[in-house]
Amino acid sequence: VQLVESGGGLAQAGGSLSLSCVASGKFFSINYMGWYRQAPGKQRELVASMTSGTTNYADSVKGRFTISRDNAKNTVYLQMNSLKPEDTAVYYCSAIEVVGTSLYDYWGQGTQVTVSS
Repeated sequence: VQLVESGGGLAQAGGSLSLSCVASGKFFSINYMGWYRQAPGKQRELVASMTSGTTNYADSVKGRFTISRDNAKNTVYLQMNSLKPEDTAVYYCSAIEVVGTSLYDYWGQGTQVTVSS
């Protein structure tokens, strides 16, 4: 499985950006998809995730970011509104596939999001 993110870039504080992540390759079923981010000098952190229709958000992005998924397109999106400079980071897409008792974890290459004040 390959995950390819797109949509990162530069935005001003208060602005919006939308990220996309497309899963390709051979897989049975992607059970979990999520977005993580890593700012310079910081650990990678969960931003938002979706599994079995249930969404989860980091407290820092609740009310501003929205994760959604198009199963037909094997794509997960992250709509980011009211951006803040502290949202600046490399954003990574993650997917987990569960096949029987085996769990497969996949990551995209990351896309840079920079928010200027």
